[in-house]
Amino acid sequence: MDLENLITKLTDDNSKRLMVIPLAVLAVALLVMGWNFATTGSPVNLGIEFTGGTLVTIPATESSDAVAKFLEGYPVIEIREVGSRYMVQMGSMDEEAYSELAKKVNVQYSDAEIRYMGPVYSKLLQKDAMRYVPISFVLMAIVVFAIFRKPFVSGIIVLCALSDILIAAGLSTAVGVKLSLGTVAALLMLIGYSVDTDILLSVRVIKRKGLLDEKVRGAIGTGVIMTASTLSAVIALMLVSTILYYISPSFTRIDILADISTVLFFGLLADMMNTWITNVQALKWYMARPRAAVRRRRR
Repeated sequence: MDLENLITKLTDDNSKRLMVIPLAVLAVALLVMGWNFATTGSPVNLGIEFTGGTLVTIPATESSDAVAKFLEGYPVIEIREVGSRYMVQMGSMDEEAYSELAKKVNVQYSDAEIRYMGPVYSKLLQKDAMRYVPISFVLMAIVVFAIFRKPFVSGIIVLCALSDILIAAGLSTAVGVKLSLGTVAALLMLIGYSVDTDILLSVRVIKRKGLLDEKVRGAIGTGVIMTASTLSAVIALMLVSTILYYISPSFTRIDILADISTVLFFGLLADMMNTWITNVQALKWYMARPRAAVRRRRR
């Protein structure tokens, strides 16, 4: 489907039926987060920065089963092969156990790397993330309300942005992405980007003169090209950080870039749905009200 056909599909009389798409995706994301909360106690998968523990990086000179057997007796959570090395994530342990582990690993592997993150520091990071992400969202909402000064229009923008974040978090959790400092940064970036496209649409519809459908079509044309350009960059990042590794093991998988690009990918797809389906339908209803129609005729 080319851009012109897409715009026609989003603005015709049957476009209300498309509302089921973003609502269904949001429902799936919420179900994933609900299930994860019921099974793990957290709506998303927490990385080592937020859970605390030990990360051991060793050469991949033997099978993962052999590594698991070598580390038997320690709280191994995950063994992941990254390029020519294994990354072994472990749970928290006392100082004596950690010293014993470090000695054992360094004797067995000459170029091993061991990183320990204590539970106190991890809890501080959790508190900071739980504090600053909502603060960023609230500040964004205040700016949006200050720009439009229309509760309905501003509220829809905020709800669309919230839906983008929830979908990105839920779908990323479904594919195994863990919440880390990098993915928190990606979610913060999505807050700004989500609001950007919604503001583009709302400004064109609310503050410009002309026929409603023509204003919506113009906003969709500009916005879809913007998002497609950003998606191209994100897909390129996914290709470099993840896909090339699965095509050829000679490439190294860059975990942090892979996780960030995955979150951004799901968030941008969610933004396209919520902006050009949900927000478009909400604004068309808002502008079609008798009071709004009278104001347009007076202009």
